[in-house]
Amino acid sequence: MNQREKEEYLREYARLKAEGKPFFPYAVAKDAVMACVVMAVIIALVLLFGDGIGAKANPASTSYDPRPEWYFFFLFELLRVIKPPSLTPLATIGIPTLAMILLFLLPFYDRGAQRRPELRPIATTAGVVVIASMAYLTYRGANAGTPFALEIATPAAVVRDGQAAVARWNEGRIVVSQSGCEACHTIGNNGNGGPGPNLTHIGARLPRLAIAHTLVNPTAPMPSYRKLPPKKFQAVVNFLTDMQ
Repeated sequence: MNQREKEEYLREYARLKAEGKPFFPYAVAKDAVMACVVMAVIIALVLLFGDGIGAKANPASTSYDPRPEWYFFFLFELLRVIKPPSLTPLATIGIPTLAMILLFLLPFYDRGAQRRPELRPIATTAGVVVIASMAYLTYRGANAGTPFALEIATPAAVVRDGQAAVARWNEGRIVVSQSGCEACHTIGNNGNGGPGPNLTHIGARLPRLAIAHTLVNPTAPMPSYRKLPPKKFQAVVNFLTDMQ
């Protein structure tokens, strides 16, 4: 902005300020009325449709399906996309913090005089990309399956054995994800690092009978799966045996 443009801006600003009304009480009164309207709408929605808090949390459950508030769905999905545990801080802290820093510093590195979107292609493109990315991640996060679902590629040996073997492996994968195994074990890039051992290649370390025996008579604190229906029990054994 050159000196002439700056002087024109100051003159126009002074004229509009002289014609306008003071911030208090006019603008404050309008904001207060709008805040009351918003609160009334929120209270009405709660009275009509409930608060949507959900069931009381059960700390003893290992199959609870945690869900964030809708405005955190994009971060929820970002954490699902960045799977390796070593990169979890990048998804939860690094990327959001960097984005906030760039937003706060916007007035310092964007010093252009133009404010029309079509005259600021870089800023406009960046804004559209960020909004579109957040909208897409929010949609994916809202429609995502349970975080305990096993997202892991079918082993090559299982694929070579044919469609029946693949179907058997997928059946076991579903039962394992429903049984809460990921609360204590790592399977591929899924689950937690303890207190149980990594099950990614358990089939190469233990034979089928040893896996079945461990499921029936485990070491504490692992629960026993002896009461699991026989079909589901065999599905778990088949899945773990094929994890080689």
